[in-house]
Amino acid sequence: MDLASIIGIIGAIGMIAGAMLAAGGLAPFIEVSSLLIVVGGSFFAVMLKSKLDVFLKSFGAMGKAFFAKKANLEELIETMGDLSDKARKNGLMALEGAEVHERFLSRGLQLLVDGTDEGHLISQLKQEIRGMRTRHNEIHDVLRGWVDIAPAMGMIGTLIGLVQMLGNMDDPKAIGPAMAVALLTTLYGAFLANVIFGPLLSKLESSTESEANYRELVIEGLRNIARGEPSRAVQEKMISSMPPKVQDKLVVA
Repeated sequence: MDLASIIGIIGAIGMIAGAMLAAGGLAPFIEVSSLLIVVGGSFFAVMLKSKLDVFLKSFGAMGKAFFAKKANLEELIETMGDLSDKARKNGLMALEGAEVHERFLSRGLQLLVDGTDEGHLISQLKQEIRGMRTRHNEIHDVLRGWVDIAPAMGMIGTLIGLVQMLGNMDDPKAIGPAMAVALLTTLYGAFLANVIFGPLLSKLESSTESEANYRELVIEGLRNIARGEPSRAVQEKMISSMPPKVQDKLVVA
């Protein structure tokens, strides 16, 4: 569970709702026509620009921003040291059936056990990283669609409200509702783009980078195991690619 995401979205919505309550309650800020234009219009416009299966998957992917698991680098480095010791003592075949809890690492170990040469091993695993980035970027494009389209729908709603207002200038009672549509659609569009989908997009992009970096670290470890490096050397080479603060926490004993 990602506390930053949960606290962040609850806090942002809470602050906005609190300001509305302080200004006189939520009722003046709820307008069905504006919601239909911005939320409904954006929903279908984003669907239009996306593949249907990717569009539907994006809602599940957004949940990962709140429940993403943080990579345990210390555990990975320790595991790589153990695997290196086992391979040096008993050969690469001894790695078959090794208990690892990460699919990418398990895939790399199987390639080693199958006798895959270093070049092909690295090429195949990097191809998997590229495939992951492509899949994730399709989801990110859906969120970018929300960020781009929601404010545009807000502007469309504003124009609709202004047309209604200008067309009924002789009826003072009609000016207020038309002005509400004009202003609230802009508010809803900005809210969706900047409070919901913009931050979620940034969080998912960051998560993709973290996962890619983790996998690159796995490749570095497997590369050195394939070369027969001792466990300490394998671990130190993995640690050397990390930021200094992380290196200080993961010093090999």
